[in-house]
Amino acid sequence: MLFYKIEGSLVKIDAENEDSRKAHRANVRRIAIKSDEFNEKFCRDSFFFVSNSSDGILTVGVIAERQGKIRETLKAYLKHIECELADIVVTEITFNSIQNLLCSADRQDYIADDEEVMEKYGLDKISGRRGRSIDFGENIIDERSQSEVFSNAEKYLLNKTFLPELGRIYAGGASSKPYGHPVHYILQTDDRDTRREAYKTLLQALYANNRLSSKRYSFLDFKPGESFSVMMYDALYKVCSGGAVVVRYLANDDSEDNGFASSERDTVENICEVARRYRNQVLTVICLPRECKKAKSLFYENLGTMTFVEIQEDFVDGEQAGSFLKMLAKENKVRTDKALFAKLEIDKGYLAPDLRAIFDEWYNNKLKTAIYPQYKDLKIAKQEVVKATPKGSAYDELQDMIGLKEAKSVIQKALNYYKMQKLYEEKGLKRDTPAMHMVFKGNPGTAKTTAARLFARIMKDNGLLSKGQLVEVGRGDLVGKYVGWTAQTVQSKFKAAIGGVLFIDEAYSLVDDRSGSFGDEAINTIVQEMENHREDVVVIFAGYPDEMEKFLQKNPGLRSRIAFHVPFEDYDADELCKIAALIGKNKGISLEYAALQKLGTIFETARKQSDFGNGRYVRNVLEQAKMNQASRLLEYDFDDITTEEITTIKAVDIVIPEIKIESKPKIGFAC
Repeated sequence: MLFYKIEGSLVKIDAENEDSRKAHRANVRRIAIKSDEFNEKFCRDSFFFVSNSSDGILTVGVIAERQGKIRETLKAYLKHIECELADIVVTEITFNSIQNLLCSADRQDYIADDEEVMEKYGLDKISGRRGRSIDFGENIIDERSQSEVFSNAEKYLLNKTFLPELGRIYAGGASSKPYGHPVHYILQTDDRDTRREAYKTLLQALYANNRLSSKRYSFLDFKPGESFSVMMYDALYKVCSGGAVVVRYLANDDSEDNGFASSERDTVENICEVARRYRNQVLTVICLPRECKKAKSLFYENLGTMTFVEIQEDFVDGEQAGSFLKMLAKENKVRTDKALFAKLEIDKGYLAPDLRAIFDEWYNNKLKTAIYPQYKDLKIAKQEVVKATPKGSAYDELQDMIGLKEAKSVIQKALNYYKMQKLYEEKGLKRDTPAMHMVFKGNPGTAKTTAARLFARIMKDNGLLSKGQLVEVGRGDLVGKYVGWTAQTVQSKFKAAIGGVLFIDEAYSLVDDRSGSFGDEAINTIVQEMENHREDVVVIFAGYPDEMEKFLQKNPGLRSRIAFHVPFEDYDADELCKIAALIGKNKGISLEYAALQKLGTIFETARKQSDFGNGRYVRNVLEQAKMNQASRLLEYDFDDITTEEITTIKAVDIVIPEIKIESKPKIGFAC
């Protein structure tokens, strides 16, 4: 389907009635009636309408179901509505633009109802005006000469697979008309610029050789396992008839996983089903990451007899890599030097983004030291960012917490790593997208939840997460009561955690004894969603050390997605005393020295119990001490009680709790 915007200067304007509203309304009514007549009598597969007329310029919109003689039909239409135009410009436009022209025509009464027109041509299904729609972008192909097309392909090191295909496209000259699509395309690259320029260049070549009738193409993203309306997707393809659809499948190569999750398989099957249906009307370009063998295999399984040309970046080294750097220098009108080529490693292969990053770093330094030497002593701003302490009060709170030496160290490493990934991106280098997920292993009361909450805030304060909220869940919040509920429930929790942290407490409770249970479904869905949201959700699994190890062994794909294992060690007696003092301080209570000594003795003994609660135990002992203090003070004359006595816990207030000693069973006969 093609959309056009036509503008021209009105040759004859009635000056006497130019400012008359009544005359204008009559003229609009006349054009509307004449347009309806023309579309009904002479247009079987197109729709002409006036969108606007002002300042002597008439704007006409056209919806055409197939390529035709647009200028000849336009001439007949203008004659029918009795409008003569000069300096006519015909431009192919996007769906969004034709939608705006229809809306304008409706407002000014050139058409009766823009939504009726949208519905007639099936455009209402993708407009989103009446309920669900599909999220897609659009663009118009820029026309380029053959030499420009080949030159652009060479700039992105696509020579081995792309240049031969461009040669096939241009072989024999342009067709008289489009006959369908003998091949479609799979483009594999990790670089966004390379991906965009590759499919733009490809479409330019195809359009120049009359392999596409429309300049308009749509592009949209899919994540593995993502659900979408197949009806809406089908409608998009129908509207794109004569043009192209670029499917950007945001997958990752999970070499440790055994097979595909059923949800991912469903996504790919639905994408391929529609591509097969419109194989001759719509060109499909499937974009995948460079190393994505399993996802590509799944696409091939479901594309039937469609033929695909694969396009990949070239790895170059030695002289070829040097030639590419020289080309970049020539583009920027700067001379090369030994420092540039010294950055190339012997026998190492480079992709175009790698070489561009090398050149950009050299060029930036060249600007400061050679071209504008007056700036050579100024530091790079990013150096200060690297050295800076993480921002925000949450980071200070974490550092002020008692103990947690190992946990603080690992969290600091995580922050440094995420920070460096952002800095790599700033320097133009390929940014790694590591799994941000963590496991917190520790006994009860070791501050796992508190640390997770602070970590979420730290990530937000330092621009590594957009929101920084903590969504805390357990088994009961993830496992559904009925078949089919669990996956939806897990997905909803991930959706709520976008931009923040999903904290799954006692995660090992998801492991069931029997295979195929709801717990297994929850774990499998969690694994898939962790991959889908690897850049916008941090998942933290928390629980007892031994149980968490069993939990990770349940699903190999789960362990591979966890970047950081954070141990929360039990507190020693001295740390527990400091925690007691801190809790008391926060409640406006102090502990005398003798009380702290007594607490130390209690904590040293209590730590040996198997069910010791760490910080929770400290809190319980202090609560008991406060009750004992209240009973003690009630024996005093009220007038003699000072504020200091009310706010001080003494040794006498602390009662040594009964210690449960686990006795070993006796073997043999009692005497």
